[in-house]
Amino acid sequence: MRDNPLRVGGDMPAQVWNIAHRGARAFAPENTLHAFAKAKTFGCPMFEADVHRSKDGELIVHHDDELMRCTDVVEKFPGRRTYYVSDYTRTELQMLDAGSWYVKQLGLPAAQREDFLRSLTDDEIYQFVSFEDQAIYASGQVRLPTLRESLEFAKREEMLVNIEIKTLPRMYPGLTEAVVQLVVEMAMEERVLVSSFDHEQVLVVRRLNDAIATAVVTSDRLAKPGEYLRMLDADAYHPCCYGARDSLGFGSVSGMLDSRDIKEVRDAQRGVNVWTCNDKDQMRQLIAAGVTGLVTDFPNRLRDVLMTR
Repeated sequence: MRDNPLRVGGDMPAQVWNIAHRGARAFAPENTLHAFAKAKTFGCPMFEADVHRSKDGELIVHHDDELMRCTDVVEKFPGRRTYYVSDYTRTELQMLDAGSWYVKQLGLPAAQREDFLRSLTDDEIYQFVSFEDQAIYASGQVRLPTLRESLEFAKREEMLVNIEIKTLPRMYPGLTEAVVQLVVEMAMEERVLVSSFDHEQVLVVRRLNDAIATAVVTSDRLAKPGEYLRMLDADAYHPCCYGARDSLGFGSVSGMLDSRDIKEVRDAQRGVNVWTCNDKDQMRQLIAAGVTGLVTDFPNRLRDVLMTR
């Protein structure tokens, strides 16, 4: 058996992984060190982080290709031709306020918030987002972290990291190679799972390194996903169960989970980590179907489900 629990042939987790999506992003500004720290408070063994590349080549943790939704880039750099992450240097990016937008969201009626925050309850805010938290997030001091800073946090806190490579549509030259180089430099090969919608990057990782685990992210149904993962020497399948991207059946006419792909991938001795699952009933169904992990904005809800199994 491999020592790495994330690689094919490694020891699968005894309990379903509670994977914090962009950190525990229901309770802190997403893809920031604050969100990763919040994930730790829920006992998450792993957090997910998205990676882009700055104009001067720095690996920057941020989800969107553009900066408007989660930063004050328009106020800091009015009139700039574009607001793509790739058009700003690391110095410029780290001038941005990446926290205030989240507090503004909390101040809106639930129906007017971003979709993932609409189910956030007043009780959850009271329990998990203190007034002190909100003051910090609104202070203007929350920054976009680099991947190095994020991995340093994970190493210090003994957490695993799912790094999602965001090559589409910007097609950053050398992004995946730089991620692999950094992971190896930090000796974190056995604590990282690299995933992407761009499955070419899964091949790039494997060509460069045999120890780092990889995952295929998709919102489409794959024909013979177990065979597909074997072809790529990928370790996990990351299908979507959320909204219009649901490929597992919850949004179908029947409304029933179709677990055949989950079974096929598990029979192939690969992991299945489903995104983004925020509904407790869906969590229970997916766990019963044999998933190895659930990527969630609400790790408190998954923690509750796992505690009552």
